[in-house]
Amino acid sequence: MDYKETINWLFGQLPMYQRIGKAAYKADLNTTIELLRVIGNPQDSFKAVHIAGTNGKGSVSHLISSMLQEAGFKTGLYTSPHLKDFRERIKVNGQMIPEEKVRGFIEKNKAMLQKLKPSFFEMTVAMAYDYFSGREVDLAVLETGMGGRLDSTNICKPIITSVTNIGLDHTMFLGGTLEKIATEKAGIFKKNIPIVIGRKQHETSNIFNDKANMLDCAIFFSEDEIYIKTLRNRKGFNSHFDIWHNNKLFAEDISSPLAADYQIENLRTAISIALKLNDSGIEISKENILEGIKNVVYNTGFKGRWQKLADNPLTICDTGHNVDGIHAVVKQIQQLPYNSLHFILGLVSDKDADNILGLLPKTAHYYFCKPDIPRGMPEDILEQHAFKAGLKGETYSSVLQAYNSACNNSKPNDLIFIGGSTFVVAEIV
Repeated sequence: MDYKETINWLFGQLPMYQRIGKAAYKADLNTTIELLRVIGNPQDSFKAVHIAGTNGKGSVSHLISSMLQEAGFKTGLYTSPHLKDFRERIKVNGQMIPEEKVRGFIEKNKAMLQKLKPSFFEMTVAMAYDYFSGREVDLAVLETGMGGRLDSTNICKPIITSVTNIGLDHTMFLGGTLEKIATEKAGIFKKNIPIVIGRKQHETSNIFNDKANMLDCAIFFSEDEIYIKTLRNRKGFNSHFDIWHNNKLFAEDISSPLAADYQIENLRTAISIALKLNDSGIEISKENILEGIKNVVYNTGFKGRWQKLADNPLTICDTGHNVDGIHAVVKQIQQLPYNSLHFILGLVSDKDADNILGLLPKTAHYYFCKPDIPRGMPEDILEQHAFKAGLKGETYSSVLQAYNSACNNSKPNDLIFIGGSTFVVAEIV
């Protein structure tokens, strides 16, 4: 098979959560363990930084990867989902896995894959680990897909683990309370391995502390150590801030392309992780940390989070897709000057549509659309939910059609926003 045929087989042959949802979920790690055993347990050949959380884990993963690259380490990065290209999930020093390596992995292991019938996610994790091992990476930064305890990435050898924050998402799999979800996320903790928690939350802190004590792990809450003071914001797309560490000034007037306010928490978490990596013998200087922040987009190809797509009118997209994520996006929109807001909105069917829609500005004009995946909520159903929430607009059969209509209807001083789902953003960026 050539690369295109390989990708078509990969997407069509195996269940994939981002396309079909619950049917792709497996409630154990047995297949992952067996799959990795058959290909030689490649995860044993590299150290890992393992990151879970409801929101922010992708941003933190890219920041840590960038900092490690600045420090001279050959760094693997595994994230999900991808936006445009499957190969975005698997990178070494910011470069996507070559097409030939994807094709070669499937060709070499196709018979075994057909026999074991791993999920799409299990297979991509195995491909990533195999590639990282073959490239002899110094470290790999691994973002969990969902949860933690039963996530395929959890078969790894971490030198530090982290949970960014806990919110109500994927509740049909992880539980309907913050406490239950935190218990699943804490499943990535390993005996004697340091833990960094990104957000101190009343409902979850005791769960993390108890699990850390059980496993003899040192545990750190990043907000107890790191304080970031925003100085100014240049047109909303280049933030500037001072960083304080243990009440001492760490760095002044640092510039970051991650301009959304919600990135402050992620920056704080990433800095805390980087400092703890130093304690584990991975030398990352202050300069490496600061350059990693500054160059994260260049070093890793990071995109889709409060990303500016055009200036006239100002056009922004963001992949926030659950209640916490949408809440942060709405707060960010409220800080921008504009005459009219054109909101291109699509959701997937298993999200908490009514609570999400209740957060959105009622004065915006909405362009309801369905992302091009089976899980996408039909635009007419979305419109019905939106009407109950007091939101008004028109329906469109595709994201692109909605975007083109918004562009035609908007004026230079308006704002176009694209979001509601990663898969909506993926069709535009």
